[in-house]
Amino acid sequence: MLLYIHIPFCHRICPYCSFYKHTPGTTPIGSFVDALTAEAKSRLTEAPRTIYLGGGTPSMLSPGHLTKLFTALHAAIDFSKLDEVTLEANPATFDAAKARLFRELGVTRVSLGIQSFTPHVLEILGREHSVAQADESVRILREAEIPSVNIDLMFSIPGQSKADWEQTLEHVISLEPDHVSAYNLTYEEDTAFFESLRRGEMRENEDHDAEFFHLADELLTATGFDHYETSNYALSGHHSTHNQGYWRGEDYLGLGPSAVSTLDGIRWKNVSDTVRYVTQVQVIGHALTESETLNDEARRLERIALGLRTREGISLKLLNPEARQRAAHLATEGLARIEGERLILIHHGRALVDPIAAEVV
Repeated sequence: MLLYIHIPFCHRICPYCSFYKHTPGTTPIGSFVDALTAEAKSRLTEAPRTIYLGGGTPSMLSPGHLTKLFTALHAAIDFSKLDEVTLEANPATFDAAKARLFRELGVTRVSLGIQSFTPHVLEILGREHSVAQADESVRILREAEIPSVNIDLMFSIPGQSKADWEQTLEHVISLEPDHVSAYNLTYEEDTAFFESLRRGEMRENEDHDAEFFHLADELLTATGFDHYETSNYALSGHHSTHNQGYWRGEDYLGLGPSAVSTLDGIRWKNVSDTVRYVTQVQVIGHALTESETLNDEARRLERIALGLRTREGISLKLLNPEARQRAAHLATEGLARIEGERLILIHHGRALVDPIAAEVV
């Protein structure tokens, strides 16, 4: 089982982000941490294999709040048996002392939401850090001896040229991270970017997306990174075991507002409202708002959609006879290869994973 913990707080709301998040405002963060530790105590009925703190911005929690949360986690979980403990962080939210605290608390992997090393692109994205702060954050994590450092990037951003993207990739390579995540910008509902797209102020371009995707693949793999999932690259020994668990269909428990869980074929979601989350946990011990039982067909479709994103691909047994014929056609077109009983996307097929998944389900 995997454990995900959602921290919804952000200093600033980015115009592209669709995850549940908000500025602290009048929300008492101490009460939130109390509720989170109470939910962990009641919901953790088995030991997880990994822990992932996402958001929002987990790194903006104060040292005191982080210590309180991790103390509760240590009381419930034997950290020595965990494969990985990941904390998402933004460069402007921690210093050297806080980075050392991350390590002391048991964090083994920090995922830095840098997104770009081009100043005008950072401004478009609404990021609050500078290029210099991003560089410094990597240095600080190295000095704190965080075992694995990931840098999150985005491409196909409005106003971002191919030269901008190439410069960002070369800058990242010079920083020598252990892992790089390179995500194609998607326009999600309930974001400022989506509204701009709807008004015609921004446009999507699949050819443009593919060009940026292949440039990342070319530069990062040439440097020794393993392109092991559509958007993820890792040096040897630094693959995200938590995310690999998702892609392979493992069960996971989600804590915090808006967090989703899938255990034993049942999926449920916590309420997407921090104040209500705190109140519900205090009053009834949980914050569930909706649940469903996943049937075999739903699980099959998920295995196809997620598995095709990975270098291991999917078992042909997941496909019906008609879909197997389409899979064979993908191989003849050079978009995939069939290796034993597995379908694996290659070359341009990797950039077309979503339409290909829709074609073979």
